[in-house]
Amino acid sequence: MNKLWSKTRLGRMELSNRLAMAPMTRSRAQEDGTPGELTSLYYAQRASMGLLITEGTQPSDDGQGYLGSPGIYTDKHIEGWRKVTDAVHEAGGFMFIQLMHVGRMSHPDNTPHHRQPVAPSAIAPAAQMFTAKGMQDVPVPRELSEADIQATIEDFRRAAAAAVEAGADGVEIHGANGYLINQFLSENSNRRTDSYGGSVENRARFAIEVTKAIVEEIGADRTGFRISPGTTLGGIDEGEQGSEVYRYLVKQLAQLDLAYLHVMHLGNEALLREIRSLWPNPLLVNRAGRALEDLSVDLDNGLADVVPVGVWSLANPDFVERLKVGFPLNEADRVTLYFGNGSEGYTDYPTMKELKSQNG
Repeated sequence: MNKLWSKTRLGRMELSNRLAMAPMTRSRAQEDGTPGELTSLYYAQRASMGLLITEGTQPSDDGQGYLGSPGIYTDKHIEGWRKVTDAVHEAGGFMFIQLMHVGRMSHPDNTPHHRQPVAPSAIAPAAQMFTAKGMQDVPVPRELSEADIQATIEDFRRAAAAAVEAGADGVEIHGANGYLINQFLSENSNRRTDSYGGSVENRARFAIEVTKAIVEEIGADRTGFRISPGTTLGGIDEGEQGSEVYRYLVKQLAQLDLAYLHVMHLGNEALLREIRSLWPNPLLVNRAGRALEDLSVDLDNGLADVVPVGVWSLANPDFVERLKVGFPLNEADRVTLYFGNGSEGYTDYPTMKELKSQNG
């Protein structure tokens, strides 16, 4: 795993290693979307990773889907995130805030304004959402008008500016996992007949326009983009043209000279290799379920430049240190992944040093 420990440039950052903390929903924010009191400690504990990518953070009231998810569109949000970024930087780390607009994957009970979710088309995802009243069916969303689309693009722009104001080193645009941008890309969630639907180019238009707005606002070297070709999350079916949409999208994004592209890899090896050939800048490849001993395979083969790590980094604040010496990893507490009280399952995972001390 020698290449894991080599330095690399990502945008304007020089990372100390090739590991990134993958974005993971934790649902610990305050009711108004401000990061919780322990969030600074949570991320600072993991600052030895080359790059920290935060949990999905909504750019607007419409963008919220889950209880307890953070926002980045009010002064209080900015103040809250500033405490987090300060703590991470003091610990020697870098942080990108992931901008996540969930689109139709929401419920009125979970948003500040309690309105109907929004989406490319008025098509429900045939899914349920956890709310304070328990699991409820996700309702049929309201189709965004073209004016609404432009307003949403501006929401992304303002959120990116707010993230940088809060001290973040950049933002990752969440174009994956069945959320709003992915809904525009996908055949069964986008039935529009205007310039944002139908053809491959039109289905990719929203993603590209969001990215251009953010690049204009904060710079390409502070902007990353995440995709998940072939995902079925949120009831998504990308259709027969799915791969073609991604080829086109990656080609267009490549022209913007972004800091990185982040691929949630779901098994289409041929498409992943095409994406690698189309993408000239750093590529992050996240393979869910891979064995620990295979962590550096994509690096060694030249398929990836940085390796995002999810649950392992969640349960091991000192994942980098453990990996270097082969120390056993903590197991993640699945019960507290998304909800918990205080530090439990959040900031209380023991470090290697603490465990050695306890064991004499």
